[in-house]
Amino acid sequence: MQDWLEKPVFLSGATGFIGASLYPKLVEEGLEVRCGTRNPQRAAHRMPGCDWVEFDVERPETLAAALEGCGSAYYLVHQMQTGEGYREREVQAAKAFLKAAEDAGVRRVVYLGGVEPSDNAEPSEHLASRLQTGRILRSSHLDGDKKVVTVELRASMIVGAGSASWKMVRDLAARLPMMVLPSWTQSRSQPVFIDDVVSALVGARGLKLDDSAWFDIPGPQTLTAEEILRQVAHILGHDFVSLPVPMLSPRVSSYWLRFVTRCDIYMARELVDGLKTDLIAQDGRFWMFINHPKRVPFEEAARRAVQASEPGSLLSRAYEGLVSKVSRSRI
Repeated sequence: MQDWLEKPVFLSGATGFIGASLYPKLVEEGLEVRCGTRNPQRAAHRMPGCDWVEFDVERPETLAAALEGCGSAYYLVHQMQTGEGYREREVQAAKAFLKAAEDAGVRRVVYLGGVEPSDNAEPSEHLASRLQTGRILRSSHLDGDKKVVTVELRASMIVGAGSASWKMVRDLAARLPMMVLPSWTQSRSQPVFIDDVVSALVGARGLKLDDSAWFDIPGPQTLTAEEILRQVAHILGHDFVSLPVPMLSPRVSSYWLRFVTRCDIYMARELVDGLKTDLIAQDGRFWMFINHPKRVPFEEAARRAVQASEPGSLLSRAYEGLVSKVSRSRI
């Protein structure tokens, strides 16, 4: 009997892009949702109506009270925006969270991570940290019905207003009349729309599993970085002129991003570094497990994201304000 399904759900990262998209869907499911943040008073002022509790992965003493009484939890925490040394901070945070979840009697953790590079290629620092975090969260050593079963979902670029990787792609396609195309722009990935990601997160909570597991959640198409940029430029009504420059590395390429993207430059460098390898799912079986086989094609996903990002739109104003504040405050 999975009685933990009836207990409250803990949502970390509720003020971030993914968490803010997931929260209303959990509420629609009739679930009692407890939202964790570093500053409950500030979060309640911006997003009233949520049940806010103090939650700071860098202060393990806040975790027990935040998770008390919850049957499941979403771990949507990353610290890439905190700068150098973030990987070790993410490792320590994941260990502290798993320990607190075990102590609190949480039975299911859902974590959103990144796709492992294809052909055993070495991952970027960002992806390596995401994968290591997943391994830690899947390592509960409790026995029987006390074990924390973690579902790790692995996505490549998430398409949606508020996504850092999407914002970088959109800015490049919108602001560059001509772009040099190093060899890494031929790397392939399977971008997935935010609505599909939310469906995956909701479905992962109730998935019947006896032990922790990871699943890729690919979008329906495999595209190179160049193809992604060309499609976005077309949607924006721009001609995209390219000049192949094979010897330009991702690290060197990232330096001119500061001139064309609103994305934090350190985060942009980390994201671009992740483009040096193919990020192709091993399979898409998870979509069948949750009865969600039809996903939004990239062109339609990009159109919706562009529309939601239009200046003056309600969603644009909400996301721009939310994301900028989160980046500064690390709530």
